[in-house]
Formats: sequence, structure tokens, C-alpha cells
Amino acid sequence: MKHSSDVVHEMKHQQPSKKERAKVEAAVAGDDRGRMKRKEFESELRTLQVELARLQTWVKATGAKIVVIFEGRDTAGKGGVISRITQRVSPRVFRHVALPAPTERERSQLYVQRYIAQFPAAGEIVLFDRSWYNRAGVERVMGFCTNDEYERFMRLVPPFEREIIDNGIILLKYFLDVSQDEQRRRFADRINDPMKHWKLSPMDTESVRRWWDYTLAYQDMLRGTDTPHAPWYLVPSDDKRRARLNLIAHMLSQIPYKKVKVDLPKVPKAEPRPKRAENGLPAKTIVPARY
Repeated sequence: MKHSSDVVHEMKHQQPSKKERAKVEAAVAGDDRGRMKRKEFESELRTLQVELARLQTWVKATGAKIVVIFEGRDTAGKGGVISRITQRVSPRVFRHVALPAPTERERSQLYVQRYIAQFPAAGEIVLFDRSWYNRAGVERVMGFCTNDEYERFMRLVPPFEREIIDNGIILLKYFLDVSQDEQRRRFADRINDPMKHWKLSPMDTESVRRWWDYTLAYQDMLRGTDTPHAPWYLVPSDDKRRARLNLIAHMLSQIPYKKVKVDLPKVPKAEPRPKRAENGLPAKTIVPARY
């Protein structure tokens, strides 16, 4: 079996054929191989997280600026993959941005203004958990923008993204997709699990009822904004574990980072204990050892 580091290396040097892409997508959807086991997932994830740490070092050393957009259907796993990306790296380099609904002041500004305010400085990677593409998705479907606002957005996005790239920012766009049955199953799981209740909102569950409205909106969005300079990458996500690994491996393959030598410190020898110092700390109350 190939490990994640081998996959990243291969993806950096070749593009899969249509037949190979179809095979990968079928595998990611969880066909004859079944769901990926947790132990295998954790092993592969650790390998990729080592690469993410190397990417972080390279970004800091070179002053690179990276924007990664995560869009997709509700329950597709955007937050889950972002949490795996940021799990072992510095929040000062990898910034997770999930903007709430715009304020009154923000609604009076240029639509993209509040997103641009979150763009990276040198040595930063910004991960947008939903992005300016809200206008082409939830805002369009739920009627939160006018047809004129939507049409203007679709017309301006390609040159806007060209300007981002021309200014030296690496831009990657991922769309996580799940099947209708899997989305319903995941919403039911959230309802039945108290630890997932915070993920529920009327706006999210409305996406179950309006599946086909969202389908049409996303089809239009992808057709109109999938450009040579800023292509969309579709991530079949019925199998969350494979989807997370595939996305992270692909993201790493699209960034020209190199391993940067790090001057690691050595653990110094402790100074001798002064005569007046006792072992331990004089706390009166210690947390009970229940475990």
C-alpha cells in the first residue's frame, strides 16, 4: 500500500488521466473497499501532518501567502478537514477563518471587503471555512441577495481571483460533495448526538429540503467560476476519512514547498538545586486523581 508521502510526491509530478480520476473518485465514495479503518486513517494522517509542518516552515522562511477555500454541501466535512490540517501546526501561520453573518456595517461595504480583510500577510496560510462563494450558494438559494447582485458577483469573481493570484497569493478552491442519502444520515446523527447539537441550525437543515435548489446553484457556480488560473477541485466526501486524506495530500501537491533545514535547540543541563529549594510545589489543594 502506498503511504501519504508517496501520494504527495507522485501528485506533484503527474496529473491523473480521466480514467484514473474516475477510479479515485469511486474509491473515495467508499465503494468495494468499504470505509477506511480508523487505525489506517490515523497512520496516514500523521504522515501528512508531518508534511504540513514542513509546509509551515517553508511558508515562514519564504514569506509565502496562501489562501485555501473550503466550500461544499452542509455536513460535507469542511470543518473536519480544516481541524485535521490545523491540529499539529501553529495558529499563527495557519488561520482558520469562518465568518458569521455580515453586520449592518459590513452589508454597506463592498461584498468582498470583509473577506479581503482576512487575507494573509507574508508567512501565513488562511483557510476559509466558506468564503465569498456564499453569494453563489446560500445567498442565492435563500434569497439573501438580488438577481443583479448575484449576476454581478459571478461576472466579477474570475478577474477578482486573477488579481489575487497576480499579487503573489497561492489560491486553492475545494468543493466537498456528499450524496443526498449521506447528508440525511449525517443530519440524523447530529440530532441524536448531544455533542453535535451545536452544529445544527434551521438554515443548515433547510438544505436537506432544498437539495435540488442547492444542486442547481452549485452547478452554476462551478461552471461560471472554474477557470484555468483558479480551478475548482471536487472532493467526493461520503467517506470522510478518505476525503480528508485525499484533500490534504492534493493541497500539499499544489504548493511548491521544499524541506527547510531547521536549527533545533538542544536540551540544556539543569542548574543544581539551591539549598533553600524543596522538591514539589506548596499547593494546599491538588486536583483529585480520578483517572
